[in-house]
Amino acid sequence: MSVITLTPLDLVLAAALVVLLAGLSLRFDLGLEGRILVAAGRMTAQLLLIGLILRTIFAHVHLAWVVLIAVGMLLAAGREVMARQQRRLRGWWGLGTGTGAMFVSSFSVTVFALCVIVGTEPWYAPQYAIPMLGMLLGNTMTGIALAMDRLTQAAWQQRAVIEQRLLLGEEAQTAFGEMRRESMRTGMIPIVNAMAAAGIVSLPGMMTGQILAGSPPLEAVKYQIMIMFLIAAGTGFGVMIAIALTSRRLFDERDRLRLDVLR
Repeated sequence: MSVITLTPLDLVLAAALVVLLAGLSLRFDLGLEGRILVAAGRMTAQLLLIGLILRTIFAHVHLAWVVLIAVGMLLAAGREVMARQQRRLRGWWGLGTGTGAMFVSSFSVTVFALCVIVGTEPWYAPQYAIPMLGMLLGNTMTGIALAMDRLTQAAWQQRAVIEQRLLLGEEAQTAFGEMRRESMRTGMIPIVNAMAAAGIVSLPGMMTGQILAGSPPLEAVKYQIMIMFLIAAGTGFGVMIAIALTSRRLFDERDRLRLDVLR
């Protein structure tokens, strides 16, 4: 089964729907028309650029190029995590916490999948490494951003309750424990819902893309199952690491709440 090639006109017709959506936003005074058009333009430029870059990397396979792309993706994801928080850690902690958590979780899970499960040769084959890392980073980024935002908001809004519990003799881990757990749950809910709905409510993107590209449906399903397991593990590990680092930053060595580290 051959792949149907899309023409520029096909993309223009699809873009017309987004323009129509922006027009309706303007008509109903939603105030989203500018953001819709900017996001659509940014998405188009970014995808075209990465398409050109990947074409070059696929033609000249080298570990250094794959590492460079992976680091760029990681830093961009770390910035998005920081930007999505209403109250975030000051200084390098704001960027470093989410970035470090994603590095430990997403990178380790991706390398494990490439070396042990898929067994690509070489292990850093960009055809597999970059798409898999991208899917893991994208989902882990969302989970970590939600979890950290929930945690810092809880610390700010319930600071009086936390300090009272500390004054009563509770340790920081106990006084802040339920908020930590709720933050972890918040970060992991999206991937849990995605796994529960996959195949019934929605057809995940990787599976759909492989089917459209002509892969046998069952082979596409196997790859999608693997990716969903990897995303769940990467997101869960990343959320737990990020919450642990953020919680430690919010308290000093004497278990005193430090809201001055937030901005």
